[in-house]
Amino acid sequence: MLESLRRLPRTVWLVGLISLVNDTASELVYPLVPLLLTSVLMAGPKALGLIEGVAEATAALLKLVSGAVVDRTRRSKPWIVVGYGLAALGRPLMALVSSWPALLVLRLADRIGKGLRTTPRDALLAASVPAERRGLAFGVHRALDNAGAVLGPLLAAALLAAGVPLRDVLAWTVLPGMVCVALTLALPEARSPAAAAGVPSGRMATWSALPGRLRRFLLVAAVFTLGNSSNMFLLLRARELGVPEAQVPLLWAWVAAVAMVLSAPLSGWSDRLGRRRMLLAGYAVYALIYATLGLSAPSVGALWLWLAGYGVFLAATEGVEKALVADWAPPELRGTALGWFNMLSGLMLLPASAVFGWLYEVGGAVAAFGFGAGCALLACGLLWVWVPRAPVGGQSH
Repeated sequence: MLESLRRLPRTVWLVGLISLVNDTASELVYPLVPLLLTSVLMAGPKALGLIEGVAEATAALLKLVSGAVVDRTRRSKPWIVVGYGLAALGRPLMALVSSWPALLVLRLADRIGKGLRTTPRDALLAASVPAERRGLAFGVHRALDNAGAVLGPLLAAALLAAGVPLRDVLAWTVLPGMVCVALTLALPEARSPAAAAGVPSGRMATWSALPGRLRRFLLVAAVFTLGNSSNMFLLLRARELGVPEAQVPLLWAWVAAVAMVLSAPLSGWSDRLGRRRMLLAGYAVYALIYATLGLSAPSVGALWLWLAGYGVFLAATEGVEKALVADWAPPELRGTALGWFNMLSGLMLLPASAVFGWLYEVGGAVAAFGFGAGCALLACGLLWVWVPRAPVGGQSH
């Protein structure tokens, strides 16, 4: 493993460092948004679901557009710079909001930035390594991304414990945002080895241009995402089950720490074991966790263990899904394929978060978390019987 890590190119590590800095700021804000909504702006789960759903759906549409443009121009860096720049601008302005619609606007700006940068960044990562090391590359990126998700909540918890007002905590995110933008300027511009000019530009972003097995997997991923609403609902559930407000950021840091430690090993393992098998296991773990949180009321101590399992799920799926898409996509359509994956995954968050929030208010945790578990089990079944066990990265798993 150590030798494989040393062989990864500089681009992988620089992209990972950018994500580390950005997520330190982003995840500092993330666990505070439910607190800002409920304690300051006096809004409830419906507003949370609407804000997260609309913001993520907008980002999703831009992920497809940016992916298609990358294939046509074979330039990723401009989109990455602008995308991280928008996030650096939008996050600290949340400290000034006085109503939840204003918060929606700023979350929207932040997610627009994510929509512009995510697919170009993924395409850059996929093109920087051969297929047999692609799972490891995406896993390293996710590990560093999750390292930022550990640091951010820890900083938030420390600042809140020190008596810093919530709005001031949000304002401090301007500093890591500026550092992140500076790092993106140091990224090398990479061109795909396959010339996108050989593909008719009018078909670059069309669904039918993708291989059949890849289209089937994208639909399975969309079914799973329908039950995978905003992670903020996990924090809301944790608060209901007795986790003190000051420990909510620490709980999310714990989830990210587990994902950070396991992302590179599990994603790298998919290079040998196969992406499909890893995803089946990850989706099953998700279903078990959501069923438990919905059907029972774990103690605070047990809750930390169950959310550690959620970190395992993240580590086993986040990088592996993108590596599988990159494996199955023609090189000249890699940006488009990743764009379709990112778009569908993000777009499904609109009904996922809205439905989850509605079910939470109408039927309680049993209905909401049960729905999420059911979608995960359905996705497992479809992945097993409908998506063929075709070679992935030169393997037959």
